[in-house]
Amino acid sequence: MYAVIAGRRRSPCLLSTKAAPVISSVNAHEAIASSAGAPEAVGGLPWIEDGAKVAPKDARELSRLFLDRLRELEEGTREYQYTRNTLIEMNLSLVQFAARRFRNRGSGDMEDVIQVGTIGLIKAIDRFDLSREVEFTSFAIPYIVGEIKRFFRDTTWAVHVPRRLQELRVALAKSKESLAVTLNRPPTVRELAAHLGLTEEEIVEGLVAANGYVAGSIDTPGGDDDAADGGPTYADTLGESDPAMDLFEDLHTLAPLLQQLDERERAIIEMRFGREMTQAEIGRELNLSQMHISRLLTRTLNRLRAGLLTT
Repeated sequence: MYAVIAGRRRSPCLLSTKAAPVISSVNAHEAIASSAGAPEAVGGLPWIEDGAKVAPKDARELSRLFLDRLRELEEGTREYQYTRNTLIEMNLSLVQFAARRFRNRGSGDMEDVIQVGTIGLIKAIDRFDLSREVEFTSFAIPYIVGEIKRFFRDTTWAVHVPRRLQELRVALAKSKESLAVTLNRPPTVRELAAHLGLTEEEIVEGLVAANGYVAGSIDTPGGDDDAADGGPTYADTLGESDPAMDLFEDLHTLAPLLQQLDERERAIIEMRFGREMTQAEIGRELNLSQMHISRLLTRTLNRLRAGLLTT
């Protein structure tokens, strides 16, 4: 029989100050029978202290009772919240059962998986229809598994790739395993393409995309002995930005612009920046005043600068 504990509160928002019967046993028939002779807790349903402690077999029978009542209650009311929350608690075992299929995934904390699976359970509760004459467990499991798969699809890839390539990665992994057993060696791209009915270009695209599933740290040792202390890392093999590259690019862009100058303008540029002569020295070389050289130099530099900015 169910133990009746008066005055215990589950949640301030779900309980009134009146004493209510509390169901702590796990027999569904006794729960319904015992509640008939006792004050009903909420919305004509027996009070269940902790739905998570109800045995799965009894949870199935109680779930039908609660689901049937849930459709009659107005959303947002105290009775609706109690019924819906109790349904979630009683069926958390379905989430744990579905989550065990994903315990060997390389990423994702199981606690996160349970939370995501619970979202699927809530969606199943909100969308279940008793008139379909389908067991709630059969209806809820696809929702839970689907939500967990969506979680792994959207969060576990180190680099975001299109969904078709994510699905292709799974197909490639299965095909490579199957063909390796048949051929007694790793399959080629052509053999994978023939096996999956795809082009070789699509296979290559899928293989490249699969590299984005897991990302490694550049501080990981890159030698043959990964465990060696003080060994070179991948970061050590990366090149650094060469400041001379900017100068090379500027000179490469400047060359055709210099060819467009007349002979005297090129001579002034060569003497000023190639031979590092002063304007006075250039003036004496060309029999021109320093002020004239300054004006010519300014005009020429402005022309070259404008050409560099438009290139």
